[in-house]
Amino acid sequence: MGFRIVIIKSRCKLEFRLNSLIIRGEHEKHIYVNEINTLIIQSTAVSLTAALLCELSRRNIKVIFCDEKCNPSSELLPYYGEVSTAKRYRLQAAWDGAIKAEVWRGIIRQKILCQRAVLLRRGFSKQAEMLAGYASEVASDDLTNREGHAAKVYFNCILGEGNSRQSGGFLNGCLNYGYAVLLSACNREIVAAGYCTQLGIRHINEFNEFNFGCDLMEPLRPVVDARALELETGDPAFKRKMADVLNFEVRSEGKRTTLDIAIRSYVRSAIAALNERDASLLAFPEEEE
Repeated sequence: MGFRIVIIKSRCKLEFRLNSLIIRGEHEKHIYVNEINTLIIQSTAVSLTAALLCELSRRNIKVIFCDEKCNPSSELLPYYGEVSTAKRYRLQAAWDGAIKAEVWRGIIRQKILCQRAVLLRRGFSKQAEMLAGYASEVASDDLTNREGHAAKVYFNCILGEGNSRQSGGFLNGCLNYGYAVLLSACNREIVAAGYCTQLGIRHINEFNEFNFGCDLMEPLRPVVDARALELETGDPAFKRKMADVLNFEVRSEGKRTTLDIAIRSYVRSAIAALNERDASLLAFPEEEE
Protein backbone atom coordinates (compact mmCIF):
# COMPACT_ATOMS: atom_id res chain seq x y z
CA MET A 1 0.00 0.00 0.00
CA GLY A 2 1.27 3.47 -0.89
CA PHE A 3 1.80 6.22 1.65
CA ARG A 4 1.51 9.47 -0.32
CA ILE A 5 -1.63 11.60 -0.52
CA VAL A 6 -1.14 13.63 -3.70
CA ILE A 7 -3.23 16.80 -4.12
CA ILE A 8 -3.38 18.52 -7.52
CA LYS A 9 -4.40 22.17 -7.11
CA SER A 10 -3.58 23.91 -10.40
CA ARG A 11 -3.84 23.49 -14.17
CA CYS A 12 -1.74 20.61 -15.44
CA LYS A 13 -1.84 17.35 -17.36
CA LEU A 14 -1.53 14.00 -15.59
CA GLU A 15 -0.35 10.90 -17.38
CA PHE A 16 1.19 7.49 -16.72
CA ARG A 17 4.67 6.67 -17.96
CA LEU A 18 7.47 4.36 -16.79
CA ASN A 19 5.51 3.23 -13.73
CA SER A 20 5.13 6.83 -12.58
CA LEU A 21 2.51 9.55 -12.34
CA ILE A 22 3.75 12.38 -14.55
CA ILE A 23 2.54 15.86 -13.60
CA ARG A 24 3.08 18.28 -16.48
CA GLY A 25 2.51 21.86 -15.38
CA GLU A 26 4.96 24.74 -15.15
CA HIS A 27 7.48 22.07 -14.20
CA GLU A 28 7.35 18.35 -14.82
CA LYS A 29 7.22 16.12 -11.74
CA HIS A 30 7.39 12.34 -11.44
CA ILE A 31 5.90 10.30 -8.57
CA TYR A 32 6.36 6.53 -8.43
CA VAL A 33 2.81 5.11 -8.62
CA ASN A 34 3.34 2.46 -5.95
CA GLU A 35 4.04 5.25 -3.43
CA ILE A 36 0.59 6.81 -3.98
CA ASN A 37 -2.27 5.97 -1.67
CA THR A 38 -4.79 8.66 -2.66
CA LEU A 39 -4.89 11.19 -5.52
CA ILE A 40 -7.10 14.24 -4.97
CA ILE A 41 -7.86 16.31 -8.09
CA GLN A 42 -8.76 19.65 -6.54
CA SER A 43 -8.82 21.76 -9.73
CA THR A 44 -11.27 21.42 -12.61
CA ALA A 45 -8.50 22.65 -14.96
CA VAL A 46 -6.69 19.30 -14.77
CA SER A 47 -6.66 16.84 -17.67
CA LEU A 48 -5.88 13.14 -17.27
CA THR A 49 -5.15 10.30 -19.66
CA ALA A 50 -7.32 7.18 -19.75
CA ALA A 51 -4.14 5.10 -19.36
CA LEU A 52 -3.45 6.79 -16.01
CA LEU A 53 -7.00 6.25 -14.72
CA CYS A 54 -6.92 2.58 -15.73
CA GLU A 55 -3.60 2.05 -13.95
CA LEU A 56 -4.71 3.82 -10.78
CA SER A 57 -7.91 1.77 -10.73
CA ARG A 58 -6.00 -1.48 -11.31
CA ARG A 59 -3.75 -0.75 -8.32
CA ASN A 60 -6.69 0.25 -6.07
CA ILE A 61 -5.37 3.80 -5.70
CA LYS A 62 -8.17 6.08 -4.58
CA VAL A 63 -8.90 9.03 -6.90
CA ILE A 64 -11.13 11.84 -5.58
CA PHE A 65 -12.43 14.55 -7.92
CA CYS A 66 -13.43 17.99 -6.60
CA ASP A 67 -15.90 20.50 -8.03
CA GLU A 68 -15.36 24.15 -8.96
CA LYS A 69 -15.43 25.06 -5.24
CA CYS A 70 -12.72 22.47 -4.51
CA ASN A 71 -15.14 20.30 -2.55
CA PRO A 72 -15.02 16.50 -3.11
CA SER A 73 -17.77 15.56 -5.58
CA SER A 74 -16.98 12.06 -6.88
CA GLU A 75 -14.43 9.28 -6.81
CA LEU A 76 -13.03 6.54 -9.01
CA LEU A 77 -13.72 2.95 -7.99
CA PRO A 78 -12.85 -0.22 -9.92
CA TYR A 79 -15.68 -2.58 -10.80
CA TYR A 80 -13.80 -5.54 -9.37
CA GLY A 81 -11.36 -5.34 -6.47
CA GLU A 82 -10.83 -9.07 -5.91
CA VAL A 83 -10.95 -12.20 -8.07
CA SER A 84 -13.93 -13.78 -6.26
CA THR A 85 -16.13 -10.68 -6.30
CA ALA A 86 -19.28 -12.52 -7.51
CA LYS A 87 -19.05 -14.99 -4.61
CA ARG A 88 -18.56 -12.19 -2.10
CA TYR A 89 -21.49 -10.22 -3.45
CA ARG A 90 -23.68 -13.28 -2.82
CA LEU A 91 -22.35 -13.55 0.74
CA GLN A 92 -23.05 -9.86 1.32
CA ALA A 93 -26.59 -10.10 -0.01
CA ALA A 94 -27.21 -13.01 2.40
CA TRP A 95 -26.27 -11.12 5.59
CA ASP A 96 -29.36 -11.36 7.77
CA GLY A 97 -30.96 -8.67 9.89
CA ALA A 98 -29.87 -10.14 13.23
CA ILE A 99 -26.13 -9.98 12.61
CA LYS A 100 -26.39 -6.59 10.89
CA ALA A 101 -28.24 -5.27 13.95
CA GLU A 102 -25.49 -6.51 16.30
CA VAL A 103 -22.67 -5.14 14.14
CA TRP A 104 -24.47 -1.81 13.95
CA ARG A 105 -24.76 -1.81 17.73
CA GLY A 106 -20.99 -2.23 18.00
CA ILE A 107 -20.33 0.51 15.45
CA ILE A 108 -22.58 3.05 17.18
CA ARG A 109 -21.26 2.23 20.64
CA GLN A 110 -17.70 2.80 19.42
CA LYS A 111 -18.68 6.03 17.67
CA ILE A 112 -20.19 7.45 20.86
CA LEU A 113 -17.15 6.42 22.92
CA CYS A 114 -14.86 8.15 20.43
CA GLN A 115 -17.03 11.28 20.57
CA ARG A 116 -16.75 11.12 24.37
CA ALA A 117 -12.94 11.07 24.09
CA VAL A 118 -13.05 14.23 21.93
CA LEU A 119 -15.22 16.01 24.51
CA LEU A 120 -12.92 15.00 27.36
CA ARG A 121 -9.93 16.47 25.56
CA ARG A 122 -11.90 19.68 24.95
CA GLY A 123 -12.82 20.02 28.64
CA PHE A 124 -16.52 19.03 28.40
CA SER A 125 -16.34 16.50 31.24
CA LYS A 126 -20.04 16.62 32.20
CA GLN A 127 -21.21 16.09 28.62
CA ALA A 128 -18.59 13.37 28.14
CA GLU A 129 -20.10 11.41 31.01
CA MET A 130 -23.53 11.77 29.41
CA LEU A 131 -22.11 10.15 26.28
CA ALA A 132 -20.60 7.33 28.35
CA GLY A 133 -24.12 6.63 29.59
CA TYR A 134 -25.53 6.67 26.07
CA ALA A 135 -22.81 4.27 24.89
CA SER A 136 -23.72 1.78 27.62
CA GLU A 137 -27.39 1.95 26.59
CA VAL A 138 -26.97 1.24 22.85
CA ALA A 139 -29.38 -1.55 21.93
CA SER A 140 -29.30 -3.97 19.02
CA ASP A 141 -29.72 -1.95 15.81
CA ASP A 142 -29.67 1.16 18.08
CA LEU A 143 -33.45 0.93 18.34
CA THR A 144 -33.53 3.61 21.07
CA ASN A 145 -31.51 6.04 18.93
CA ARG A 146 -28.66 6.60 21.38
CA GLU A 147 -26.65 7.82 18.36
CA GLY A 148 -29.05 10.72 17.82
CA HIS A 149 -29.13 11.70 21.50
CA ALA A 150 -25.33 11.60 21.68
CA ALA A 151 -24.98 13.63 18.48
CA LYS A 152 -27.14 16.44 19.88
CA VAL A 153 -24.99 16.76 22.99
CA TYR A 154 -21.74 16.32 21.06
CA PHE A 155 -22.33 18.88 18.33
CA ASN A 156 -23.75 21.42 20.77
CA CYS A 157 -20.34 21.27 22.44
CA ILE A 158 -18.04 21.34 19.42
CA LEU A 159 -20.11 23.65 17.19
CA GLY A 160 -21.63 25.81 19.92
CA GLU A 161 -25.25 26.18 21.05
CA GLY A 162 -27.59 27.15 18.23
CA ASN A 163 -25.35 25.78 15.47
CA SER A 164 -25.82 22.52 13.62
CA ARG A 165 -24.17 20.45 10.90
CA GLN A 166 -26.39 22.31 8.41
CA SER A 167 -25.34 25.77 9.62
CA GLY A 168 -22.37 26.14 7.29
CA GLY A 169 -19.25 27.97 8.36
CA PHE A 170 -15.55 27.13 8.43
CA LEU A 171 -15.67 24.23 10.88
CA ASN A 172 -18.52 22.48 9.05
CA GLY A 173 -16.60 22.93 5.80
CA CYS A 174 -13.58 21.22 7.36
CA LEU A 175 -15.75 18.37 8.63
CA ASN A 176 -17.41 17.85 5.25
CA TYR A 177 -14.06 17.71 3.47
CA GLY A 178 -12.53 15.35 6.02
CA TYR A 179 -15.56 13.05 6.01
CA ALA A 180 -15.40 12.80 2.21
CA VAL A 181 -11.75 11.71 2.38
CA LEU A 182 -12.59 9.22 5.15
CA LEU A 183 -15.51 7.77 3.17
CA SER A 184 -13.29 7.30 0.13
CA ALA A 185 -10.74 5.38 2.20
CA CYS A 186 -13.47 3.04 3.49
CA ASN A 187 -14.88 2.55 -0.01
CA ARG A 188 -11.44 1.66 -1.34
CA GLU A 189 -11.01 -1.10 1.23
CA ILE A 190 -14.53 -2.46 0.71
CA VAL A 191 -13.91 -2.80 -3.03
CA ALA A 192 -10.40 -4.18 -2.52
CA ALA A 193 -11.90 -6.91 -0.32
CA GLY A 194 -14.33 -7.83 -3.12
CA TYR A 195 -17.53 -6.40 -1.64
CA CYS A 196 -20.16 -3.95 -2.87
CA THR A 197 -20.28 -0.38 -1.55
CA GLN A 198 -24.00 0.00 -2.34
CA LEU A 199 -25.27 -2.75 -0.01
CA GLY A 200 -25.18 -1.28 3.47
CA ILE A 201 -26.03 -2.39 7.00
CA ARG A 202 -28.12 0.56 8.19
CA HIS A 203 -27.66 3.02 5.31
CA ILE A 204 -30.03 1.80 2.59
CA ASN A 205 -30.65 4.87 0.41
CA GLU A 206 -31.26 3.66 -3.15
CA PHE A 207 -29.51 6.77 -4.51
CA ASN A 208 -26.38 6.35 -2.37
CA GLU A 209 -23.54 4.57 -4.14
CA PHE A 210 -21.66 4.17 -0.85
CA ASN A 211 -24.12 2.87 1.75
CA PHE A 212 -21.69 0.30 3.18
CA GLY A 213 -18.88 2.85 3.33
CA CYS A 214 -21.17 5.28 5.16
CA ASP A 215 -21.92 2.55 7.71
CA LEU A 216 -18.31 1.68 8.39
CA MET A 217 -16.98 5.23 8.59
CA GLU A 218 -19.25 6.19 11.50
CA PRO A 219 -16.87 5.35 14.39
CA LEU A 220 -14.00 7.06 12.54
CA ARG A 221 -15.70 10.44 12.21
CA PRO A 222 -14.43 11.74 15.59
CA VAL A 223 -10.85 11.47 14.27
CA VAL A 224 -11.81 14.02 11.61
CA ASP A 225 -13.62 16.13 14.20
CA ALA A 226 -10.53 16.27 16.43
CA ARG A 227 -8.33 17.35 13.53
CA ALA A 228 -10.79 20.03 12.39
CA LEU A 229 -11.04 21.48 15.90
CA GLU A 230 -7.26 22.01 15.94
CA LEU A 231 -7.37 24.36 12.92
CA GLU A 232 -7.56 28.13 13.19
CA THR A 233 -10.68 29.60 11.60
CA GLY A 234 -9.97 30.57 8.00
CA ASP A 235 -6.78 28.50 7.70
CA PRO A 236 -6.11 28.60 3.91
CA ALA A 237 -4.43 25.18 4.04
CA PHE A 238 -7.38 23.46 5.70
CA LYS A 239 -8.06 21.11 2.76
CA ARG A 240 -4.52 19.81 2.70
CA LYS A 241 -4.57 19.37 6.48
CA MET A 242 -7.93 17.61 6.46
CA ALA A 243 -6.79 15.26 3.67
CA ASP A 244 -3.78 14.44 5.85
CA VAL A 245 -6.13 12.95 8.48
CA LEU A 246 -5.41 9.54 6.91
CA ASN A 247 -1.86 9.85 8.27
CA PHE A 248 -3.14 10.33 11.83
CA GLU A 249 -1.38 7.91 14.21
CA VAL A 250 -3.57 5.22 15.76
CA ARG A 251 -3.19 1.73 17.17
CA SER A 252 -4.51 -1.23 15.23
CA GLU A 253 -4.13 -4.88 16.21
CA GLY A 254 -1.82 -3.77 19.03
CA LYS A 255 0.55 -1.88 16.74
CA ARG A 256 1.14 1.80 16.04
CA THR A 257 0.21 2.71 12.47
CA THR A 258 -1.61 5.34 10.42
CA LEU A 259 -5.38 5.64 10.22
CA ASP A 260 -5.26 4.79 6.53
CA ILE A 261 -3.60 1.42 7.13
CA ALA A 262 -5.80 0.75 10.18
CA ILE A 263 -8.93 1.26 8.06
CA ARG A 264 -8.00 -1.81 6.02
CA SER A 265 -7.89 -4.02 9.13
CA TYR A 266 -11.08 -2.49 10.51
CA VAL A 267 -13.08 -2.93 7.29
CA ARG A 268 -12.00 -6.55 6.99
CA SER A 269 -12.88 -7.20 10.63
CA ALA A 270 -16.38 -5.83 10.03
CA ILE A 271 -16.80 -8.03 6.97
CA ALA A 272 -15.58 -11.06 8.95
CA ALA A 273 -18.06 -10.26 11.74
CA LEU A 274 -20.91 -10.17 9.23
CA ASN A 275 -19.85 -13.31 7.38
CA GLU A 276 -19.20 -15.34 10.52
CA ARG A 277 -22.16 -13.91 12.45
CA ASP A 278 -19.93 -12.83 15.33
CA ALA A 279 -19.98 -9.12 16.22
CA SER A 280 -17.08 -9.64 18.66
CA LEU A 281 -14.76 -9.85 15.63
CA LEU A 282 -15.09 -6.08 15.11
CA ALA A 283 -11.67 -4.48 15.65
CA PHE A 284 -11.66 -0.68 15.70
CA PRO A 285 -8.63 1.62 15.38
CA GLU A 286 -7.72 3.25 18.68
CA GLU A 287 -6.27 6.74 19.00
CA GLU A 288 -2.78 7.05 20.39
CA GLU A 289 -2.68 8.56 23.87
